[in-house]
Amino acid sequence: MQSAPRARFFTHNRVERLFKNASYTSALFIMLLMIALFASLVGGAWPAISKFGFGFITNTEWDPVQSLFGAANALYGTIVSAIIAVLLATPVGIAIAISLSELVPKWIAKPISMAIELLAAVPSIIYGMWGLFVFAPWFSENVQVWLLEHLSEIPVIGVLFSGPPIGLGLLTSGIILAIMILPILTSLIKDALSTVPNVLRESSYGIGAHSYEVILKVLLPSIKSSILGAFILALGRALGETMAITFVIGGSQDINASLFMPATSISATIAEQFNEATDPVHIASLLALGLVLFVITFIVMGYARLQLRKGNR
Repeated sequence: MQSAPRARFFTHNRVERLFKNASYTSALFIMLLMIALFASLVGGAWPAISKFGFGFITNTEWDPVQSLFGAANALYGTIVSAIIAVLLATPVGIAIAISLSELVPKWIAKPISMAIELLAAVPSIIYGMWGLFVFAPWFSENVQVWLLEHLSEIPVIGVLFSGPPIGLGLLTSGIILAIMILPILTSLIKDALSTVPNVLRESSYGIGAHSYEVILKVLLPSIKSSILGAFILALGRALGETMAITFVIGGSQDINASLFMPATSISATIAEQFNEATDPVHIASLLALGLVLFVITFIVMGYARLQLRKGNR
C-alpha cells in the first residue's frame, strides 16, 4: 500500500532535479553566450586594437581612405544623445507614473498605460522614419529657429544652440530616443510606486498631508533607488539604439559643441559602413566600436540592475 506514495515521491524528486538542472544549464548557457560574444568581438577587433591601441578610444580621426580610425567621434555622439534622452524622458516618466499610480482614476489609467506600453512595441525604424520625415522638418522650422533667435547670443548656452537649423543632429536624436525610452522608464517607476506599502500613504493623509506632500516627501524618497535604476537602465537602452539614431543624427564624423550640428554614434557608424567596408582594418575598427559599446552597455545595465534590486529590497 506504501509503494504508490513512495513511487510518487521518487517521481517528484526526479522531476525537481531535472527542473533544477535545466535551470542551471540555461543560466550557464547565457553566461557562456555572453563570454563567446565578447571573445568574438575581441578576436574580430584585434587588428585594430593591435594597430591603434588605447589611442583608438581618444582618436577623432575616421578616414577609411587612409586606414586611420578612432572611436572618439562616435563615442561622443552616443553618450551625448543618450544623456539628452534620459534627461528629457526621466521627469516626464516620473510625472506619468505618479499620475497613473496616485492621481488618475483607474478607468482612465488603464487605457493610458496600454497606450504607453504600445509605444515600446513600435519598431525603432518607424521612430527613425517618423523623426526624419515628420519631426525633423517641424523641429527645424518651429523650434530650432526660435532657439537660434533667443538663445544663440547667450554666453556658454548659446554655443549649444548655434548652427544651421537643419532639423538633424544630436538634439533631434536625443528627443527621438527620449520618446523611445519613455515606456520603460514609466513602467519601472510605476511598478516601484506600487510596491510602496499603503500604510505610508494612509498615515501621511491621516496627519493632514496633501497629495503633493505625500508624493514628494513620502513616495518618491522611498523609491529613489528604483528611480536611479530605471534612469540608468533607460540610459543603457538609449546607448544601444541603432536604426532610429541612424536616420536623424546626421552621420557626420565630427565633434561639435552645438546640439544642432550633425554627428554620429557607434551604432549608426556600424550600421552605415559595415556592408561597404572591405579593408580588414576598417572592418576590425567597426568591430572595435561594437566592443566599446558592448562594454559600456554591460557596465551601465549591470549597475542599473543592482540599483533596481536595492530598491526592491
